[in-house]
Amino acid sequence: MSKGAPLVHRTVLLREAVEALAIKADGIYVDATFGRGGHSREILARLGPQGRLIALDRDPAAIAAGSALKDERFTLQHAAFSGIAATLDGLAVGQVDGVLLDIGVSSPQLDEAARGFSFRFDAPLDMRMDTSRGETAAEWLARASQQEIERVVRDYGEERFAHAIAKAVVAARAEHGIATTGQFAALVEKAVRTREPGQHPATRSFQALRIHVNQELEELSLALPQCVARLAPGGRLVVISFHSLEDRIVKRFMREQTQPPHLPARLPVRAAELPRPALRLVGKPVFPGVDETTANPRARSAVMRVAEKAAGSER
Repeated sequence: MSKGAPLVHRTVLLREAVEALAIKADGIYVDATFGRGGHSREILARLGPQGRLIALDRDPAAIAAGSALKDERFTLQHAAFSGIAATLDGLAVGQVDGVLLDIGVSSPQLDEAARGFSFRFDAPLDMRMDTSRGETAAEWLARASQQEIERVVRDYGEERFAHAIAKAVVAARAEHGIATTGQFAALVEKAVRTREPGQHPATRSFQALRIHVNQELEELSLALPQCVARLAPGGRLVVISFHSLEDRIVKRFMREQTQPPHLPARLPVRAAELPRPALRLVGKPVFPGVDETTANPRARSAVMRVAEKAAGSER
């Protein structure tokens, strides 16, 4: 495997995302995926003295990096974004004026060999975003059934050779176990019969394992309704996703929230009395431009969607 040079961390859609929040100088905002603080620093630059920014991240390394950001308007909490409501409750914060979610794995996570996210390095197969808790990818592979492994690789990696990969995992662990990224990548490489041009055969399987270990899609599904519930009227929800499974959840959720709540058929309610939708969509999906994707190839798959909390909404 080629180790390659680590990419410098670049915040994706930095200007576009922060502008989409429509920052008010005295507003309260949540950066629910702090990472290395690119979005947070830009939000703080646009806030006035009375503004406030609350940031969350479940990665202890991100929390450690964020300790260098000294600003009285800024609060950083070690929490997954699915815990946004509990975090705000703990800080005695009710409604906020904007929430930003920049979903997925970060460059520092990919580029630090010991985290086990990448097949570019031979390292312990960990893959946890929160290294302080939970089961590693190696531990899950050691106990999961062949059917479970096949489902995860197929559904989360959209890998057509999922059956062969799962069968190979079960056979390999019976002989010597699968403890490192190198072992797993080599196993997948043998099981995948045809390769996609320009893509390592293990790419989809690594994505699938990471999504499963971190429960990324479940976290997103839990977080989105909480975000909407805590937005003040006119507040913005900005979501950046990096693959189709995430974006599908975001797109469907926002579309559903732009419709009035479903009422029983034949209920005698006038149109004017119908509950109002929770959200209205703001603009079209935004994608990184050529300059950004050239400078940062990892931005190529990013898509940003924006919605605003409707006035008078009951959700």
